[in-house]
Amino acid sequence: MYPSRTQKPLERFFAGLAEHTFHGRLGVADTRLVDYIASLLARFADSDAHLVRNISGKRVDEVAEMMVEAQVRVGDARREVYRQIGDFTLFWTGVFPEALTRLQHPDRKDHLLDYSDQGKRSYYMASRIRSQESAEECEVLERLAHEFDLCVHGLGEVRREWERRDADGTGPGGKIWVN
Repeated sequence: MYPSRTQKPLERFFAGLAEHTFHGRLGVADTRLVDYIASLLARFADSDAHLVRNISGKRVDEVAEMMVEAQVRVGDARREVYRQIGDFTLFWTGVFPEALTRLQHPDRKDHLLDYSDQGKRSYYMASRIRSQESAEECEVLERLAHEFDLCVHGLGEVRREWERRDADGTGPGGKIWVN
């Protein structure tokens, strides 16, 4: 993917990191998958953009609750919740695995869940809910279900690269990178 001029700087940064890591270092030539990963990173930069909300608008921030919410939705809304579960589990297991201790603490509903298994299952479930407009997205979601572990590894590599760039001043907060 070549960053568009309409992308925000942080989106361009993540697009470049994802392309460098997945295409260049891991040999993943699936442009749509890599674009999805870059988009996921940009969405998670906004702390509220990736969370599921229940019918009354309350934030649902545990996977166990998201799974319940997916069951009460139908059609595209159900696919969206499953996609968000996949995104949530992929992001945390790949980018910040050290946070899993807090996210799966014994006092939380997620303490018995395997985020990797739930992510794979949720992406697969989302990929099975098809509509005419979503066929291409469903293909990417199915690939995420099958390549979840590779994407977790790749996101860990993306994080190491952005931390390296932050340390040398070329990352999103660095003097060289910011226009």
